[in-house]
Amino acid sequence: MPNYLFQETPARGPWSGGDPQPEEGQPVREPMFNAPWPALALVVVIVGGYAVQSRFPMEAVAGAYAFAPAALGQGRWWTLVTAMFLHGSWAHALMNAAFALAFATPVARFFGMRALGVLAFFTFYVACGVLSSLGYAALHFGSPAALVGASGAVSGLMGAASRLIAGHGRIGRIFSSAVIGMGAAWVIVNLLVGVVGSGFVPGSGGAGIAWEAHLAGFLAGVLLISPFAWLARRS
Repeated sequence: MPNYLFQETPARGPWSGGDPQPEEGQPVREPMFNAPWPALALVVVIVGGYAVQSRFPMEAVAGAYAFAPAALGQGRWWTLVTAMFLHGSWAHALMNAAFALAFATPVARFFGMRALGVLAFFTFYVACGVLSSLGYAALHFGSPAALVGASGAVSGLMGAASRLIAGHGRIGRIFSSAVIGMGAAWVIVNLLVGVVGSGFVPGSGGAGIAWEAHLAGFLAGVLLISPFAWLARRS
């Protein structure tokens, strides 16, 4: 197996941010796609990106664009961004796309569909992905092991969603039961990955999983949702 780690999303969180329930007496509408377009665009980027990537040898793509802590010392800072758009297999890409859709839906709705809100949403996603990789690098300074995958950024969406759950659609307290509960569950899942290994995670193919990046991404999402909401002029 090549020496790179998947940023996988091994378990679904408890909330996918669906539409609020209709009031009594109102007809129930079932649109084919009820996710906002930025969330759907994220899925297209993940899946479409792997469709393009799969046409090239993985070793060549990862060598140029995957992130490794050692790359920081080499001045290859751009790999902090490019790595989150690479995946190790179709199963890896599709799983991250599914969880991205689930957690991007409430976050994108919160930021809104105006230009500033959409910009805040995508910038927030990238920022969480970058911080998740930096969190991994802080614990594995100078390591040559390469990371690929979107789940550090997706974990950031999960962290943001937990704040929105706590606030019933607005930004709730950091130390609310929703944030603590989702965070604790995510810690347990990722510690199991770290101790037991990735063999039980669908889509991993037995590759290592950068669980530290997942936890760093979740924390980034919990903390960054407030300043990004201010930038998007949301209260």
